[in-house]
Amino acid sequence: MSWKNTQQNSFADSLVIEHKSLSELDDVHNIINWGEIEQTLSNLYTSKTGASAYPPIMMFKILILQAWYALSDEALEKQIARDLMFRRFIDLSLSEAVPDHSTIWRFRQLLNTENLLEHY
Repeated sequence: MSWKNTQQNSFADSLVIEHKSLSELDDVHNIINWGEIEQTLSNLYTSKTGASAYPPIMMFKILILQAWYALSDEALEKQIARDLMFRRFIDLSLSEAVPDHSTIWRFRQLLNTENLLEHY
């Protein structure tokens, strides 16, 4: 399965003015070993066909935000769409579409099926 390229900054990203409120989650982001988690999640999608999926590490970060901020799937989708700090934490460019609530739900179900949600 191919992943959506969410790492490339867009023109819109370059127009965002830096503000300390946007970096509130940076310290937390920097102390977590994302590489280890990414390696664990790398085998979740085995299909070679279909539309490009959101990177598993991004979806995992979304679930972390959901737990920290006690948001429903629908509320989380809306929050990611309008909150620059959330987008920064999950590495989602302003020009990229936000995962919808059903995508978030399906990813959580996949982690449950693979017994990975309890692992972290």
